[in-house]
Amino acid sequence: MRIAVTGARGFVGGAVCRAAAERGWTVHALTRADWDLTTGRWADAPRVDAVVHAAAAVSDWGAPGPVWRANLAGTRHVAASFPGTRLVHISTASVYDPFRPTVHADESEAPVRRYLTPYAASKAAAERALDGRPDTVVLRPHAVYGPGDRTLLPRVLGAVRGGSLFLPGDGTAAQSLTHIGNLTAAALRACDPAAPPGTYNVADAEPVPVGEALRELLAARGIRVRLRCLPARAADAAAVAAETAWRLARRPSPPRLTRYAISHLAVERTLALGAARRDLGFDPAPTSFDGAGAW
Repeated sequence: MRIAVTGARGFVGGAVCRAAAERGWTVHALTRADWDLTTGRWADAPRVDAVVHAAAAVSDWGAPGPVWRANLAGTRHVAASFPGTRLVHISTASVYDPFRPTVHADESEAPVRRYLTPYAASKAAAERALDGRPDTVVLRPHAVYGPGDRTLLPRVLGAVRGGSLFLPGDGTAAQSLTHIGNLTAAALRACDPAAPPGTYNVADAEPVPVGEALRELLAARGIRVRLRCLPARAADAAAVAAETAWRLARRPSPPRLTRYAISHLAVERTLALGAARRDLGFDPAPTSFDGAGAW
């Protein structure tokens, strides 16, 4: 099997490259040094059996322009550069409605028309841009974590203050998390030409309560914390005020509390995995933070 992987230096792209190489596949690991996918179609794209499109702008704060160029224009350019080739697009569960709980969501429930961030909106638009493209698989993971994580873990660690972690909601909201090993396994299965095209949720075997998961993750890092829960409405009001102040001050980094974070922590965010199990043969491992001390 010969595959190309965009975003090969990123968390997800790098993991896909390593997993494919371990299987003996030929891997074209694509970075910006090879091709800036925001600039247009790649005329000299290699001939491959499949392309895993993992490159993305994942920031939920800051100027929207670069996010849209990377996530929408970039996806269009990848599709145009590899016509007739199996495309495995790494999307996100953020395309589900952020204004109501996601309860064992079926893939047909997204995209929607309203989002809190350019990241979610641009990823939804990228899915729509691929709608109708033959031989295309879209994967929707949620809260990807594991060795090499540069987004979720740093945010959790950065939110700990004085031995406490403030959590919107009561900490019991069920969450479908996605270990990087489960995501890479699904991505490689999706490269198989026998795998039916379509859209698939990807997550660990079973949901976990968010407070319990955060405690376990931090404990695995050797950090003992006290969870301090904030009522969701109060947290949302505080987030609106913080976001307004941060934007007026033009701060480049987000406040510790945002509406986007609340939408993923205070209410249930769980995914139905039936389609991936049935069509991709996806058999995910349970949520695990083993080895997190070395991440």
